[in-house]
Amino acid sequence: MTTRILPAVGDPDAARSVTTLLSQLPDAEPAPPVADSTQLVDTLARLAAASLDELPEVVLVHERIGPVPALELVREVALRFPAVGVVLITADASPVLFSAAMDSGARGLVTLPLGYEELASRVQAAAQWSAGVRRHLGSGPDRVTGPGGTVVTVSGAKGGVGATVAAVHLALAARASGKSVALVDMDLQSGDVASYLDVQFRRSVADLAAITDISPRVLQDAVYVHETGLSLLLSPAEGERGEEVTDRAARQVVSALRGRHEVVVVDCGSRLDGAGAAVIEMADTALLVTTPDVVAVRAAKRTVRMWERLQVRKAEETVTLVNRQHRSSEIQPPLVQKITGTRVAGVSVPANFKELQAVVDAGRLHELDAKSTVKQALWALAGELGLVRAAPAAGQPGKQLARSGADRGSLGLRRRTGGR
Repeated sequence: MTTRILPAVGDPDAARSVTTLLSQLPDAEPAPPVADSTQLVDTLARLAAASLDELPEVVLVHERIGPVPALELVREVALRFPAVGVVLITADASPVLFSAAMDSGARGLVTLPLGYEELASRVQAAAQWSAGVRRHLGSGPDRVTGPGGTVVTVSGAKGGVGATVAAVHLALAARASGKSVALVDMDLQSGDVASYLDVQFRRSVADLAAITDISPRVLQDAVYVHETGLSLLLSPAEGERGEEVTDRAARQVVSALRGRHEVVVVDCGSRLDGAGAAVIEMADTALLVTTPDVVAVRAAKRTVRMWERLQVRKAEETVTLVNRQHRSSEIQPPLVQKITGTRVAGVSVPANFKELQAVVDAGRLHELDAKSTVKQALWALAGELGLVRAAPAAGQPGKQLARSGADRGSLGLRRRTGGR
């Protein structure tokens, strides 16, 4: 997600320095600096009059701004524009000033001389806070949830039920609708996202485990941008390194990703560890994948009960996806819902491995044909979970579903109308 930043710096040299550093931040959109407090307040008032969405997410206030003193200006901005995160730039890093800045409503403090890592961290934190406030102040159709984007976890009732295939295609569907998407492989010992998408990358989620403050640059170095536009954070190639990823590290990594993406899909595999439990607990949607056979459904029931005992997730807050469904199966979705106590997704994925076999063997799951019934079902599930943008109304111009890959047919289970 793009972070709009408005610097308020009176000194021309300091303004150039701030602007130069801001231009290096990933996904940042710095506005031209305003020279004094009056211009800052007037600019924010004009933008707020148009729409809440026009306001910048972050305002940087330099300590030598005038004529209103910096702390008074911070207080005024925080009171008049509560959806804006204010960060104070100052040479005084004393606890007294820090406390005064927080009391005035600042969301962070950056010390002079400016450093990239500190500035990036404070801006990101203020932007996440701003996104959370705006979610509560108003909700448009495309407004992201939580303190950033939507987090969806995909877990398997047991191994081999198709959780990774589901996670990959949920991410692809969201990306094809124009959203920024991160796909995280949190199956730390046996993750296969890299194999399904033909990726070889030496960085993994384990490289972020020991970092206490994940800045945008650190995150960018660990993420692989796939040809489809997905941002991939992979599981470690050495399975034993998965033990390095604690529950705290998992929360921090996912929080950092949701602050920069509209959708974060996490493949948690079928084995529950501390990291997976932490992510499932913080997720907006927890998806549990099973197949319509006795062994898998029993495993799904055990998983749901274990989540409840560990206070990770309540059964009624879990969505179950029935994969490889066939109309002749003795176990149908309503029975799965009754046995597990979860809400079963309205979409079931048909049993048709022949459609998948060629792309799975080639490691090109993203090239699955748009006419595939498996793909259509999974992309329809993405719509049911609210991961895709709503299609434009008939007769209205709209963006293409994908800038990369241009896979227009897969979201369009509704394209039967209008003679198309």
